Amino acid sequence: MKFYSTRGGAEAKNASEAIVKGIAEDGGLFVPERFPDLSGALEEMLDMDYADRAAFVLSKFLEEYDFDALSEACEKAYSLFDEDAAPVVKLDDNLYILELFHGPTLAFKDIALTLLPYLLRAGCDNVGIGDEVMILTATSGDTGKAALEGFKNQKGVKIMVFYPDDGVAEMQRLQMCTTEGDNVNVVAVEGNFDDCQTAVKKIFTDETFKKRLKEEGVIFSSANSMNFGRLCPQIAYYFSAYCDLVSAEEIGMGEKIDFAVPTGNFGDILAGWYAKKMGLPVNRLICASNKNNVLTDFFATGVYDANREFYKTMSPSMDILISSNLERLIFELDKRDANATAEKMKLLAKTGKFSVSAAQTAQLKKDFYANFCDEEECANVMGNFYEEYEYVLDPHTAVAVGVYDGYACESEERPVVILSTASPYKFAADVYEALTGKKETDAFTAARKLEKESGDPVPSQIEELKDKPIRFTKVAKKEDLEALVLAFAAKK
Repeated sequence: MKFYSTRGGAEAKNASEAIVKGIAEDGGLFVPERFPDLSGALEEMLDMDYADRAAFVLSKFLEEYDFDALSEACEKAYSLFDEDAAPVVKLDDNLYILELFHGPTLAFKDIALTLLPYLLRAGCDNVGIGDEVMILTATSGDTGKAALEGFKNQKGVKIMVFYPDDGVAEMQRLQMCTTEGDNVNVVAVEGNFDDCQTAVKKIFTDETFKKRLKEEGVIFSSANSMNFGRLCPQIAYYFSAYCDLVSAEEIGMGEKIDFAVPTGNFGDILAGWYAKKMGLPVNRLICASNKNNVLTDFFATGVYDANREFYKTMSPSMDILISSNLERLIFELDKRDANATAEKMKLLAKTGKFSVSAAQTAQLKKDFYANFCDEEECANVMGNFYEEYEYVLDPHTAVAVGVYDGYACESEERPVVILSTASPYKFAADVYEALTGKKETDAFTAARKLEKESGDPVPSQIEELKDKPIRFTKVAKKEDLEALVLAFAAKK
């Protein structure tokens, strides 16, 4: 299968090349030439475990990868999780939670980032690349740690993570800044996530800078969901959730269901839309934003306008105004006219906004419902949900529940799967206050009190952070990132 840039200014690549490069030379994102039809394979997938389902879905895109090796890599990756990598929990009639936080770093990013090291290394081997690979990643909280954990101590790879200073939760910061490994580096950046992401994209598309690194035997790749190797494994858990519901006789084969997804950079929900294009019986995807509700306005009006106030919220992984993966959806909306998509992205870079037609807006509304949940509502959702179901939500998942509640009031009732994207213990202070009304500023004390309140044990990944030394304290301006990347690349 070939992969094309959403902006049309790069040669077609195979899957290995697309994953190794991460971002196309023209700044666009790689998209598959077609969406494999798996509608007739759902029955076959019912008896598979999660790793087998993941390998099956991935193999339809990664055609030059050896299937047996891919299956083995999936088994190895998902053995790092709790008993099930992506269990579906029934809470009520037609209400289900897809728990995606059972991996090494307690966030849904683990689903892809435990597997990406294999996809990248095998991709390099497939195309005959022997250079050292430099992974550059901008993170709004969870991607950073998941990528660091996946790539630490991997031979032939260095990874550098940039996160917004004072823009992530304390547990997220500690998870990143205490990471072990000689091949990792973490830098806080003055500004917000969009500043980090824009700076990383600029580095990726600077041909002079890339040539300079190439002379040192180093090439770039990315662990953000801009990389198709990050996005592709996420498609699998939509198929897996559906198969689990059919196997449990909660739904009939072919019955359409909804998915509610907390959304920031648009990768998680785009994976669900890709699954629908591949034949999964999805009715609508519920796009849930926090107070940074640029996506809500886009789906309502057809105008994407990032010229607005940026808010720091209790769901920091969604504090994003430039949702990079939306570009892949726009490309499909433009009927794969790369020139039209490139023009919109130029307008976004130059003016902070672009628009789609009224007909395109109407088309989007058939597949998506979009709304947002502010801070007060998010806290109320966490408290009320715990009171009703004795189930503890993290703030990101609470946003999805809050938006789904509004959707359910105005739509036909059907089964919904809400994607739970992080452990509540990563945001213990906010969750504890929402459940009890009591403030606790120390993250570890809040975690212990939340454990006492809920009866759910504090994960070992959180407990061990208390005694880990902080290795990374650097705070940089965004214009200094190139020099920092160059210095790290040269470090032996």
